[in-house]
Amino acid sequence: AIVVPPINANNFELKQTLINLVQSNQFTGRQDPHNYLRFFNKVTSTFRHPEVPNTTVKLLLFPFSLEGEARIWLDKEPPRSILTWEDLVSKFINQVFPPSKTTYLRNEITNFLQKSNETFNEAWERFKDLLRQCPHHGFSELHQLDTFYNALNPNDQDALDSAAGGNFLDKIPRECLSIIESKSKVRYSRIRVTDVRANANAPLSSSSHSNSFDLQQIAAALEDKLDIRMNRFEKSLNEMKNSIVTPTAPLKAVTKVCVTCGSNHSYNQCLLTRGGNDFPVFHDNI
Repeated sequence: AIVVPPINANNFELKQTLINLVQSNQFTGRQDPHNYLRFFNKVTSTFRHPEVPNTTVKLLLFPFSLEGEARIWLDKEPPRSILTWEDLVSKFINQVFPPSKTTYLRNEITNFLQKSNETFNEAWERFKDLLRQCPHHGFSELHQLDTFYNALNPNDQDALDSAAGGNFLDKIPRECLSIIESKSKVRYSRIRVTDVRANANAPLSSSSHSNSFDLQQIAAALEDKLDIRMNRFEKSLNEMKNSIVTPTAPLKAVTKVCVTCGSNHSYNQCLLTRGGNDFPVFHDNI
């Protein structure tokens, strides 16, 4: 079924060690096909020939990688029906990963929701697992991030908004992903510390696991609220600082000048104004 392009290179041959490596981990039809293709691509990338494309090497090696139902499928394909590596991958995926399974996983991704007893880190890991199970889901990064954010509980949404300094989804996808990964790592490390402390202090009983989990949830929730309040306080403080206008020059003191004689006193204190007989003595300038 597979048509291998002509090979004009001299002294080209598939090493038996490479064939043995592929045959040591054959695809039977029960494994994840995408994981297997990643393994196969990694193995074949170790073999390079300057005059032979890597896709040709893959077409030659792929039949050795199948056994059982997967091998039967390839043998039943019409002669000369697979002309390129892309053709082979497409038919392989459609056979072992039918459209119905793709539809099911796409729906799981679209309808994803954080469980009531699920931490932020656990929800993020579960969401990524769904994406890995269906790498051809067709959802853009922005769509994936929007789906995950709207699937979270209000506390975790507030935590992301706080970390983003506003609406989380206003950030570009790369920044959103960085914030999520950062929050996930922090939350995971906090839970591990809380779990160790709870296990060290809790009595040995059948309820110790549930007590530990409750402590994890309470500690994580309190720390999230504290983070949110601190970020809001810092934001308000920065806004207050920005609203203060610094004068460009110091203000000069107001000097009293008499409109009658021009001396440094008020109009009411001037002797001329009050009709006195004492007149100021004027001198010539030096």
